[in-house]
Amino acid sequence: MSRTEPATVTRIATIDAFLLRLPLVHPGSRKGRAGAQPRFARHALVRVTDDNGVSGWGEIPAIESGEWQALAEDFAPALLRYPWQRPTEAPHAWADLPWWPTVAAGLDVACWDLWSRQRSTPLAHTLGGDRTAITAGVTLGRQPSLESLVLEVNRQVGAGFRRIRLEIGPGWDTDVVQAVQQSFPFLVLQVNGGGRYTESPDDLAGLRALDQYGLLAIEQPFADDDLAAHARLHRELRTPIALNTSVTSLETLDDAIRTEAADALNLRVARLGGLTPARRAHDRAADAGWRVWCGSDGESGVGRAAIVALSALPGITLPSEMPGAGGRFSREVVTPSVRAHDGITPIPLTQPGLGHEIDEESVRRLTAESVSLGPRDRKRGLHV
Repeated sequence: MSRTEPATVTRIATIDAFLLRLPLVHPGSRKGRAGAQPRFARHALVRVTDDNGVSGWGEIPAIESGEWQALAEDFAPALLRYPWQRPTEAPHAWADLPWWPTVAAGLDVACWDLWSRQRSTPLAHTLGGDRTAITAGVTLGRQPSLESLVLEVNRQVGAGFRRIRLEIGPGWDTDVVQAVQQSFPFLVLQVNGGGRYTESPDDLAGLRALDQYGLLAIEQPFADDDLAAHARLHRELRTPIALNTSVTSLETLDDAIRTEAADALNLRVARLGGLTPARRAHDRAADAGWRVWCGSDGESGVGRAAIVALSALPGITLPSEMPGAGGRFSREVVTPSVRAHDGITPIPLTQPGLGHEIDEESVRRLTAESVSLGPRDRKRGLHV
């Protein structure tokens, strides 16, 4: 919005939430809590509609029952009762509620999408982005053997990906990187420790050995709350240290910057609570000289479209996460699908908002449960 354009108040007239069962392409790739291998992933989509009938969409990935309840009973009714002028104000609606970041993220993204559509502006431009496309990266989990890992890397390289992020851990690190680099010497590699390392002599020896391979970054080697260990390793290695799960808020990011715990950030919209805090985290990290990229929490097309829009910001200097060859879900809920082509993901700039149409028929078919809130819910309890 320009400074001369009068601010208008947005009042949400209705909020619809859809609990989806998204069929997985590789059902055995993730274990459920009881050890069974799920065939579906539970995600939620939220649609916020203003008094003029304009709608915006957001996503809550891998939603749990407690999050679904918090969305329906607390967060959505609070947003209905809270008029706002800019989407940066919308999070005030749930500021006093128990914190569910992914729930907040879904509603926050929907408000940004709505606000952009009200102004017929692409979400990437609304956020302040200036790119037309982004370089995409893909993550590969631990494989049964080095041979199978190299084959999977070959598959992703063949699909055009220019950055591969490898999951590592004690005993599965230097040999992994060496095997991939021997087969693909010009491939950009990054590794994610996932908090699996300690400062034991053996673990530190493995991390130090990674310093010779010219990696893009060593991500989150230590536990979330151990910024001091990250800072000590950061001072010792040439390879950039990136944080992921350690950064859950702007306050934890400020602590990490102050202690020089890292110099790179995996920016995750769902973990931080939406585009509003994610954009602020981008600004602070970029101002501190950190390298930044947008990660993923396994979102479907709605959430991925928001990630692409955020990746248009000027401080995003590393490849952002996209689904690998073959995709994650066998059914999509947006058209066109949000994915990389030859390692590049275009940023939609000719359509407003997220830039992708919601396939409402697919949403209907995949919905296991839904709730709708209307004007009367602004003043009294939830009406489903």
